[in-house]
Amino acid sequence: MSDHRRTHLPTLSRATRRLRAEDCIIVDKRELRKAQIGAGVGNFIEWYDIGIYGYLAITMTGVFTEGMDQRMGLLVTLLGFAVSFVVRPLGGMILGPLGDRVGRRKVLFFTMALMASATTVIGLLPTAGQVGLWVIVPLYLLKMLQGFSTGGEYSGAATYVAEFSPDRHRGFWTALLNTGAQLGFAAGAAVVAAATMITTSLWGESAMRDGGWRIPFLLALPLGLIAISLRNRIPESPSFEAAQEKLETEDIDPIFVRQSLPNILKLYWPQILVGIALIAADGTSSYTVTSYMPTYLETQVGMAALHTAVATVVILLIQALIVPVAARWSDKVGRRPIYVIATVGNLILLVPAFMLMHVGQVWSLYLALFMVSLPSAFFLALTGAAMSELFPTASRYGGVGFTHNVAISLFGGTTPLISQILVEVTGNAYAPAFYVMFFSAVALLALTRMRESASRPLLGSVPVVFSREEAEALAEGQDSNERLDTSTMLLVPLPVDR
Repeated sequence: MSDHRRTHLPTLSRATRRLRAEDCIIVDKRELRKAQIGAGVGNFIEWYDIGIYGYLAITMTGVFTEGMDQRMGLLVTLLGFAVSFVVRPLGGMILGPLGDRVGRRKVLFFTMALMASATTVIGLLPTAGQVGLWVIVPLYLLKMLQGFSTGGEYSGAATYVAEFSPDRHRGFWTALLNTGAQLGFAAGAAVVAAATMITTSLWGESAMRDGGWRIPFLLALPLGLIAISLRNRIPESPSFEAAQEKLETEDIDPIFVRQSLPNILKLYWPQILVGIALIAADGTSSYTVTSYMPTYLETQVGMAALHTAVATVVILLIQALIVPVAARWSDKVGRRPIYVIATVGNLILLVPAFMLMHVGQVWSLYLALFMVSLPSAFFLALTGAAMSELFPTASRYGGVGFTHNVAISLFGGTTPLISQILVEVTGNAYAPAFYVMFFSAVALLALTRMRESASRPLLGSVPVVFSREEAEALAEGQDSNERLDTSTMLLVPLPVDR
């Protein structure tokens, strides 16, 4: 990485600022891979921890709501999933600005330790049959700790990797986080499927309810220790380090100043609204695939739990392959065209997909899940990059943390619960599809207000490149390069001719 110079800038016209090759941050590929692995493995485990609760929803209903009406018990269990999202905005509001102040790396270390601990303790809880229905209280509290942790996890990892990535490849590198998330969900489904097969073959059909359900949760401890070890070795984001030395003049542009959350809301509310609309569409689509489909297929279609778990693993693996391909495409053609494909895809494909599910055959199950997951994969390809590109470096973690977590909490994490309520209240088995389609239509409107940001330097940062040659080419061609705006960069001003 280059020794990017930190300089206090004198009060001069921004028109006098010129980009020089030495201003650019040159990222070492080995350091970038280390950063990606450190952030990605934590994200993988984070979503494994979240995913296993969704895959075990039916079993958890019997474990923690024993004696309650089964349909009400399922809603109580799904509420446990939703309640973790209630505190996600709080996590984002606290951990985001903290990450802008003390650094991305330290906060990411904390979020991983908290998530692994909370998930492990869930696996140690007594059952309702042992202590009564009050056990729901500690279950919900632990889910809230998971939510608080997650409030700082993804937004921090996305911010960190986005700032570490070369501008022309940012979409690809940040998308690997969501590839890791899909693999984490898939790992959760695979562990649940494997635990189900092994325990039922050894101890009978009730084995998972009798204690086998604990296995996936307890595995969070060794997995978390691995992630913590890796995160302890990653370097700080170079863009964050470069932005720590800010202008100390009265006319400094607000994008170079670390803003409090109230100021972030005041200064960047248009970006926040666009981001919320996009994440609402992304979240409802993604959580339908990862967290609600197992429940829907078991309760509404009558598919066996093992069938749905295996099918979900296959679909998530396919998504994990599509995400980086779509992201690399977005680096070339832009974020907005890929978002259009995602939103229109949901509007066209979801109703036919839900119709196919009710055919009740294995082939129709796989085809339907693929149709539901394809638009979701295109959304996931953009999330990390697009959210990070909305906000300047000095306040990025806080901005992304608030925007992403508010949207995910209100519209993503509640998707399983609201979808099930819609089915129960309306009696319409296609209601979950219409719910997702509504938010895709809103996102399509929001795209008209979104600034194209692919292959541009992040706001408040200098260009990030892979080589000195690329830096020199940017400096030489800056006057004709529409993707460079030196007014958004911390640069040493040139003397004014008199």
